[in-house]
Amino acid sequence: MARTRRRTQTPPPQRLILDSGAVIALSRNDLRARATLAAAREAGVEVSIPSVVIAETVRGSAKDAKVNRVIKSVGEVTAPDEDTGRVAGALLGAARSTSTIDALVVASAIELGGGVVLTGDPEDLKPLAAGHPAVVISPL
Repeated sequence: MARTRRRTQTPPPQRLILDSGAVIALSRNDLRARATLAAAREAGVEVSIPSVVIAETVRGSAKDAKVNRVIKSVGEVTAPDEDTGRVAGALLGAARSTSTIDALVVASAIELGGGVVLTGDPEDLKPLAAGHPAVVISPL
């Protein structure tokens, strides 16, 4: 009788995290961003936006309407706590970066157990996520 090997597969990420570029792309009805969001929802993947992304995308004026619709449609906004801040600081140090908001987005993904970060700036986020295989940086 032949033995069969079980293939161990990494389960797909269960969370899609939107950075500022992704929120702006969705607010502009970008087809790739919309398709990614639709596929995540269809697969039952949780979608969230770190609160620091809202600080980057909202200015308190009528021009925020489209961004506000994206935020409302996603529904879950995560707020960094002390642990997330400490992880972000360590990421900044390891990557020799000063991109605090990007570090907080990646740290949020780490603290949530991993996921896909949809971004318009993959080259800024990839060094921050280095060494964290559960965090996948996905360009728009």
